[in-house]
Amino acid sequence: MSLNEVELLAAGADLLAREAAYLDERRWDEWVALFAPDCVYWVPTWTAEGTLTTNPQTELSLMYFAGRGGLEDRIVRIRSGRSPAALPLPRTTHMVGNILPLEKPNSERIRLRSSWTCNAFFPLMNSSHTFFGRAEYELALRGGVWSIAKKKTILENDRIPMPIDIYCL
Repeated sequence: MSLNEVELLAAGADLLAREAAYLDERRWDEWVALFAPDCVYWVPTWTAEGTLTTNPQTELSLMYFAGRGGLEDRIVRIRSGRSPAALPLPRTTHMVGNILPLEKPNSERIRLRSSWTCNAFFPLMNSSHTFFGRAEYELALRGGVWSIAKKKTILENDRIPMPIDIYCL
């Protein structure tokens, strides 16, 4: 691996770590700014053991946003208190690891996969839950800044005892 490829992968890992930190710290504006305006944010569902949905346009998804506007709308709802799943907001700690390239990175695009966990404490129920899975990212360099062009999150433990939202993934 060349020094340039190592630097590109380090830039990608930094972006994933900042995404997790911004979610944990409820820095919503900084979190949503990590996403490209035309991003795709997708959390497919399991159709059977070992089989995920493949088309968010025609099949059920846990979440699907085509464009940053959908993510911005979620933030508005979270901040407004109009989101029952977010009352009160859980306290979260995200851990991101096993970051590997899905293909050779280049100076305009980086495709990565990661494993992640999110430990969430739900104050209303006085309970904790750990969400975990893996994610695939496509990062794009636009205007000298890396942003998330696509994020596909696979929630491995999708039989969950309470509603989830973007801050748990």
